[in-house]
Amino acid sequence: MSVTPPANPALLDVSEVSKSFGSVEVLRSVSLQVTRGEVVTVIGPSGSGKTTLLRCVNFLESYDSGSIRIDGKEVGFRETGTRQRRSERDLAKMRAETGMVFQSFNLFPHLTAAGNIMLGLRKVRGKSNTEARAIAEHWLGRVGLAHKADSLPAELSGGQQQRVGIARAVAMEPKILLLDEITSALDPELVGEVLEVVRSLAEDGMTMLMVTHEMAFARDASSRIVFMADGGVSAVGPPAEMLAAEFDNERLRSFLARFRASHF
Repeated sequence: MSVTPPANPALLDVSEVSKSFGSVEVLRSVSLQVTRGEVVTVIGPSGSGKTTLLRCVNFLESYDSGSIRIDGKEVGFRETGTRQRRSERDLAKMRAETGMVFQSFNLFPHLTAAGNIMLGLRKVRGKSNTEARAIAEHWLGRVGLAHKADSLPAELSGGQQQRVGIARAVAMEPKILLLDEITSALDPELVGEVLEVVRSLAEDGMTMLMVTHEMAFARDASSRIVFMADGGVSAVGPPAEMLAAEFDNERLRSFLARFRASHF
């Protein structure tokens, strides 16, 4: 299913993207667009291709066919008429434009909270130690962790580690932020503190493509919701419409039934 693009030019344009692992087709001609300032949330059952889609957008996974463009520039491949992978140096620069926050935090255990944020700023953005430290402290303050700047990940709770992960991603000033089930590894009491940070970024106009099972949050924070099933886009629309019990998509209604008890 192709998703009709919004009226404004897309910052992220995914067009007919397919991806297989061996004989298993994980993405099947996926198309979607995200405009500047939008929060587009991808929902769907396990195995529907949601995480693989995000990893392709950041080119942590190569896609087999189709096109992914950010600000009009093809991700991962050179635009030479033939499909040629970009150099690792080019890929590093492009990934800096698509900040990604992972399920499992992925902080470097030997670096402090500030050190984790500073690394990309120094290595990719070319900031001095002084500049990088100032930026790290700013974003740690923004996510409520100014007092944890010199703490190692092992000294932080899961929620705090994830907030450092968010700060690390946004400190790079990406054009779009990719969020992959960022609360799935957290204890329930820690979920709210992480989602509140994401909500504040959304209110500030950060462009986001987010995969989540937090349906109430998806309803409240999203510009649009995309439902994926069997590797493709099955439905897309405004949150209130997509999450309505009477929505005309049997797969979506079946998927949402398990969340109804939470009264989203």
